[in-house]
Amino acid sequence: MAEIQKKPVKIMETVLRDAHQSLIATRMPTEEMLPIIDKMDKVGYHAVECWGGATFDSCLRFLNEDPWERLRKLRDGFKNTKLQMLFRGQNILGYRPYADDVVEYFVQKSVANGIDVIRIFDCLNDLRNLETCVNAAKKEAGAEAQVALSYTLGDAYTMEYWVEKAKRIEEMGADSICIKDMAGLLLPYKATELVTALKENTKLPIQLHTHYTSGVASMTYMKAVEAGVDIIDCAMSPFALGTSQPATEVMVQTFQGTPYDTGYDMNLLAEIADYFRPYRDECLQSGLLNPKNMGVDIKTLLYQVPGGMLSNLTSQLAQQGAEDKYYDVLKEIPAVRDDLGQPPLVTPSSQIVGTQAVFNVLMGERYKMLTKETKDVLLGKYGKTTLPVDADLQARAEKEENTKAIDHRYADDVAPELDTLRAEMAPYAQQDEDVLSYALFPQVATDFFKYRDAQQKKVDATKADTENKAYPV
Repeated sequence: MAEIQKKPVKIMETVLRDAHQSLIATRMPTEEMLPIIDKMDKVGYHAVECWGGATFDSCLRFLNEDPWERLRKLRDGFKNTKLQMLFRGQNILGYRPYADDVVEYFVQKSVANGIDVIRIFDCLNDLRNLETCVNAAKKEAGAEAQVALSYTLGDAYTMEYWVEKAKRIEEMGADSICIKDMAGLLLPYKATELVTALKENTKLPIQLHTHYTSGVASMTYMKAVEAGVDIIDCAMSPFALGTSQPATEVMVQTFQGTPYDTGYDMNLLAEIADYFRPYRDECLQSGLLNPKNMGVDIKTLLYQVPGGMLSNLTSQLAQQGAEDKYYDVLKEIPAVRDDLGQPPLVTPSSQIVGTQAVFNVLMGERYKMLTKETKDVLLGKYGKTTLPVDADLQARAEKEENTKAIDHRYADDVAPELDTLRAEMAPYAQQDEDVLSYALFPQVATDFFKYRDAQQKKVDATKADTENKAYPV
């Protein structure tokens, strides 16, 4: 039997971003991260994901932290390891399409403050919504632009679909491709097919990202690595499994002594795990980490609904006193998804489809009311859907909004914003990056700027109107 050529698999560590985003609602403060950076920097990770996604919003909104300062501190600590972020295409880290000048400036400042790899995705896999970000990254020395395909299932999502998208990503000038399996839907043998097809049709490195929600993720990684995937996303064991990623140490041990051996030091990884374990236990005791998030939810595979979407759905129904409608809504979700052009269910499309399904069931009549976001999907504002949307619903949205559906990139209609934003937040500006914080979350950023000013002026806490965040000068 011929000896298999050595091909060590690379690991991207998620414990500083997606792992705690998935398990404890992105609440890990910077002070919990800094003491362990030195050891993490010695592992030999391909990269550490530490920024982007929901971390930006969470820093400002819940932790009273400047996300830019977090990034600079992490960059100072990681001397040998690339830092990676997640970027929502034209939506940056927010929830609406921004003007190209804001996207370009955000990329520029992210790289200047320490980001090496930008993972860029779009909830509809509409590559037009990624081009500005990819081009901006290519202008920055040393920055890597990785384009992520939001993986999902459905009639339109054939192997030909994925291969065609991958070829176009390569033509765009991306440095690598990520299969972003946000719902844990990619099964092991399907991973073999998909990775094999992408490797045969592109020359770019292929990275695989999944969640353990459905219970198959580690097996999927094994088959993907055997098929030639270059990089897998893992989390240190205290913040792994459940709605997070497979455990780093488990995957390292799995491939030890094989052609895919990472070469990582298990003793060093054990020390890093020991560091995070007490904090994980604190989160369990405080209720920040819900034990339900640590289990396997087979409904993910049955209904193709991401774990986070299921928890949102439960919460919405509980607020309405309609928990008994849970399975009715689960059955309605695929029907709404089909009517809206079968989008992948990832932020924000998952929330849009889920909320509309809840309305359809609770009102006792399908589409008695169209949410604003549903109308925006029907009108093409989020981008081009994989399949055509329902024609009658689109006509109704056009009538209700008194506008025609578009087939061009919505951001083409958004005028440059930076100068206006700078003028609006000028009284609070202390660094160039502040305008970007304000651009993404105007009210939340303003509240943070007021808090920051108060801290710097050492305002007497007894005189501060903390309830209204009105701090005396």
